[in-house]
Amino acid sequence: MNNSMTFDEKYKLIGGQGGAVFEGHFVIAVKTTGIFCRPSCRARKPKRENVIFYETAQQAMQAGFRPCKICKPMERLDETPQYIKDIIVELHQTPYLRIKDADLLDRGIEPSQIRRWFKKHHNMTFHTYQRMIRINAAFNSIKKGETVTNSAFDSGYSSLSGFNEGYRSIFGGSASRCGTRGIINIVRFTTPIGPMFACATQKGICLVDFTDRAELEAEFQELCKHLKAVILPGKNQHLDQVQKEMAEYFNGQRKKFDVCLDTPGTDFQKKIWNILQDIPFGSTLTYKQQAIIYGNPKATRAVASANGRNRVGIIIPCHRVIGADGALVGYGGGLSRKRWLLEFEAGLV
Repeated sequence: MNNSMTFDEKYKLIGGQGGAVFEGHFVIAVKTTGIFCRPSCRARKPKRENVIFYETAQQAMQAGFRPCKICKPMERLDETPQYIKDIIVELHQTPYLRIKDADLLDRGIEPSQIRRWFKKHHNMTFHTYQRMIRINAAFNSIKKGETVTNSAFDSGYSSLSGFNEGYRSIFGGSASRCGTRGIINIVRFTTPIGPMFACATQKGICLVDFTDRAELEAEFQELCKHLKAVILPGKNQHLDQVQKEMAEYFNGQRKKFDVCLDTPGTDFQKKIWNILQDIPFGSTLTYKQQAIIYGNPKATRAVASANGRNRVGIIIPCHRVIGADGALVGYGGGLSRKRWLLEFEAGLV
């Protein structure tokens, strides 16, 4: 893939937002400092004459360069630290657990560090994350027939009033009326082209999208409205499966996804999304061709609009649809990612 990019194209990406899309596909070695960096490194941009591009970190190290201490190119970008992964697993397995600052210090973890991580990657505090897991556990318990009181105390709440207040702040109503609302579980995971969120109901995956997408908040709100649910962290078999299948996809080991989907939309949108799923791996269609398959060649604009409403990126592969002239257009994750995905798939066919 990198062979298709010129020196100037790579150099222009250094330090910019577009550089993150090409993580793992080339590194920048600087002759004057002897270090190599990620494309998105925030260090001062080196002069052109001092730059050498390598396809892998291993090649840069074999040439005598050492990894940058700022961008840490030997680590996966935005990967969840192992100690946070361990804590998240522990919280999901034991929802009533309350991990306080003192507990973190006993584990050798700086509380401010974990607070910053959750605020940056989940847009909530670590303690809010714990509270939402407890609420999720209580909600599921009540839905199974347990009493509100038992569910509250079994989930770690020390008082019924505290539980009711927390429940009302999330669901907007009493826990005794939980049958009117549902839960959409959410998880964050990393990929070679940036971190993503996945959301799922008990029926299947309802969202897979990049965490930096501008329309993401609107997508969350739309999902909650359509499914009459709230989004909370929690265990979900579909989320486990989608992370496994996405890892296989990016490792070149999967060309078709098997995870169940739960994608609310109009009948027209669902038909268009089905056409997207029928586009073979490594192939593309134009919007006009997609409209012809639908049965109305004049519906190109409506087809493009339906593609744009797709919330399940990569699995429902709207990145495989291009303009009539072959141009890359209309991808919510960004055209750089669309190009990456198409070149990645073409290289595996």
